[in-house]
Parts: sequence; structure tokens; C-alpha cells
Amino acid sequence: MKTIATAALIAMTATTAMAETVRAKITRVEPNYGYREVNMPVQRCENVEVPVYGTVQGGGATGGDVLGGMIIGGLLGKGVTGKDDGAAAGAVLGGIIAADKANKPKTETVITGYKTERQCENVTEYKDVNKKVYDYSIITWTVDGITYQTTFVK
Repeated sequence: MKTIATAALIAMTATTAMAETVRAKITRVEPNYGYREVNMPVQRCENVEVPVYGTVQGGGATGGDVLGGMIIGGLLGKGVTGKDDGAAAGAVLGGIIAADKANKPKTETVITGYKTERQCENVTEYKDVNKKVYDYSIITWTVDGITYQTTFVK
């Protein structure tokens, strides 16, 4: 029953809507524009100094390192034993430990120089640039001698 009532209602509405075709003549279209402040993407670049890293071999013990090891070893040997023989043994042992550094060179990562590199970033700036943009149009048309007007907004 509901289906028949719905179909009848649709049929009555459809025949009323299709009863008449009206033709109008558009007499004028007037587009209107405004100006807006726009944000402009800008790329900023600059040259920067960037460190260049390299690996270097550390040298062995220097003469100063060995001498320092001998002095410290001699003082420790004398302090521990209380004798000059202990100081001599400590000096020899300190010199050997310091010289052993020469057999085990170490590697280090150090800055070996600098290079110039161009780095850029994109930034959005609000410029004092006004851009012309479409706002709306006023459309005028005539039907059976009567003029109508409407506003079309985007």
C-alpha cells in the first residue's frame, strides 16, 4: 500500500514539474573581482661552512711521554720501596709503559677541513602583494519581457 501511494505521489510531482519549458535570454554577465593578500612560498638559500671529518692515526709516544713516564715511575718506585733501587726500577718500568704507547697507535676522527655547502629551506611569507581573485558574478536574464538578476558566488 505504501509503495502504491509513493508511486502515485512521484507521478503527480513529475508531471507538474515537466509541464512547461521556459527559455530565457541572458543579457549580461558581470564578473566581480577582489584583491587578497597572498602568502608566497619563498626559497631562502645561504652558503655555510661545513666541517669535513677524517680519520687520523695517532702517533706513538714522544720523547716527552717517555721521560714523563720515567720520572713518575721513579717517584712511585722510591715511594713504594723507600730505596734508590726501587726508584731505578720504577723509572725503567715507567719508561717502558710510556714507550708502549708507540706500539699501539690509536685512530681518531677529527675535523680535517671545511667545505662550502649551499643549504636552502622553503619558507612561507606574507607579502604586501595583492592578488586579483574572482569573488562573484551578477547574471542578468530576460523571460517574457521581464528582467531578472541573480548573484553567482563561487
